Amino acid sequence: MDVISTERLILRHMEAGDAAFILALLNDADFLRFIGDKGVRDLEGALGYIQTACHEAFERHGIGMMMVERTDTGAHAGICGLLNRDYLDNPDIGFAFAKDHRGAGLASEAVRATLEHGFDSLGYSVLTAITDPENTASRRLLERADMEFVGMMSVPHAETEVCYYELTKDAAANER
Repeated sequence: MDVISTERLILRHMEAGDAAFILALLNDADFLRFIGDKGVRDLEGALGYIQTACHEAFERHGIGMMMVERTDTGAHAGICGLLNRDYLDNPDIGFAFAKDHRGAGLASEAVRATLEHGFDSLGYSVLTAITDPENTASRRLLERADMEFVGMMSVPHAETEVCYYELTKDAAANER
């Protein structure tokens, strides 16, 4: 995936210098509650996450998580990207934002840009999303991005079902 730019954001490949931000983000209480514990406890673990979630994913599938930076300050705001999950038929959008960058529409901007990139540049015809049913902020964000709630589904390593969303390229084009 190339760099994605929006009015306020740059989405780029993660680098070793992002490890401190990744460590903090992956240990944020909301991340642990709604996304899960990735077992990252130190900078070495954060570097390993960057290697697998970004570098290896891009090498294997051409998609993966990207660092989201604000263009005005250069600050790390969050992560966003497309993921290849064995249990889903189509790529899945994933995202997480630091507490001090929530509520300003940055996640919505990153998600919309990533979906558009997935359809227009990568040629996908369907993109999906899954989220914890109690994560109302993520559910609202996905619905604002015109993703359609399809239903609940079971996923590996989860105790409860998750909300499953889809967006087709045709539906996305009609919303633009």
